[in-house]
Amino acid sequence: MNILDAIMNAQNGRAVEQLGGQFGLNREQASSAIAALVPALAAGMQRNMSSEGGLSGLVAALAGGQHQQYLENPSTLGAPETAMDGNAILGHVFGSKDVSRQVATRASQQTGIDASILKQMLPLIATMVMGGLSRQANAGARSGNPATASDSLLSMLAPMLDRNRDGSMVDDVLGSLGGLLGGPGRKA
Repeated sequence: MNILDAIMNAQNGRAVEQLGGQFGLNREQASSAIAALVPALAAGMQRNMSSEGGLSGLVAALAGGQHQQYLENPSTLGAPETAMDGNAILGHVFGSKDVSRQVATRASQQTGIDASILKQMLPLIATMVMGGLSRQANAGARSGNPATASDSLLSMLAPMLDRNRDGSMVDDVLGSLGGLLGGPGRKA
């Protein structure tokens, strides 16, 4: 299961409904927002994981946090602490509020949902992504093989990164990040 599926199916869709309800969106709109924002988060996480110490930092964050609660108990998405946690995650993933704004603007163009709403949703969706990754990492850790945990993380992120399904995620990641960080980029 990839990270998008994990979020969409969390608590039989209640997490998506909870998130949408907080912003006056129906389930279809909330699903559309999540589908538009998760690939950028996945690309940022993949970029961080490929940097020195990035994978170990992500695994440590997953081990030290209570991220699964965001998928297991959707009502936590309404707590102020969730937005704070999500903003901290975004700081690590994107490094800049400007990138978060650009991600929201791009998602707005894809979904028709106002960018200001998507900008508010982004930290909450970041916590949901970490919740899905945490669940997968814990399953890998229970297998007794540390490599399995990192492989599990990559297997959840990879489908979101190969957006044009050509078998290579490199062009998609570089295109997404290039576009967000001021480079030429391309829309997938």
